Amino acid sequence: MIFTIAGRELRSLFLSPLAWSILAVTLFILAYLFLTQIETYISLQPRLAAIEGAPGVADIVIAPLFADAATVLLLITPLITMRTISEERRNRTLSLLFSAPVSMTEIVLGKYLGVLSFFLILLGLLALMPLSLLAGTDLDMGKLAAGMLGLTLVVAAFAAIGLYMSSLTEQPTVAAVTTFGLLLLLWIIDWAGNSNGDSNTLAQLSMLRHYEPLLKGLLNSTDIAYYLLVVALFTGFTIRRMDATRLQH
Repeated sequence: MIFTIAGRELRSLFLSPLAWSILAVTLFILAYLFLTQIETYISLQPRLAAIEGAPGVADIVIAPLFADAATVLLLITPLITMRTISEERRNRTLSLLFSAPVSMTEIVLGKYLGVLSFFLILLGLLALMPLSLLAGTDLDMGKLAAGMLGLTLVVAAFAAIGLYMSSLTEQPTVAAVTTFGLLLLLWIIDWAGNSNGDSNTLAQLSMLRHYEPLLKGLLNSTDIAYYLLVVALFTGFTIRRMDATRLQH
């Protein structure tokens, strides 16, 4: 039933003009940034050739592209997740889900996987951009794989947080604004620590700080565990919230 619900959620997303518009605009922006980074690399290439151990394509083109992609995803995730549960709450169709012979865990995981599938399609299309460079140059596939893993973990965490915020309200707009606020806070939370001299503590909570090593090709179990913990935590919060709502019905 989880995959049935996920398929239904993914179909409903692609039936919406908003999802298609977001997909098209996002890929257009990222393609422009990708071409800009290639232009930068070409302009630097004569100087890089004279430097031993100079940064390669993965460092100058792919890492900045994936860094920009995470920022763009932070902006668009609230627009995709805002209607996931809040619209069903507003349209009074949650009772139909509650009456179905499925557990609340299956409902929440199905909706989560449906939303996540949309983002994985977007990431798959994004991955074609750096892979196209194989036609003309050598790529550090290790750094590319680490960057894709990091971006996948980031968007998985974003989607889990967006799903939870959508379960708290029946207004999609409110869900979008609160999701964006929480994502932005978790993204830049260590900035306050840098000014107060307490950066180590807050850096452990910052999504950005756990994402940056992956962009450099450094796989750290702590960084991966952080994102998996965020996904599990907010998915669990959503299940508990939906269970509480079911009891009220």
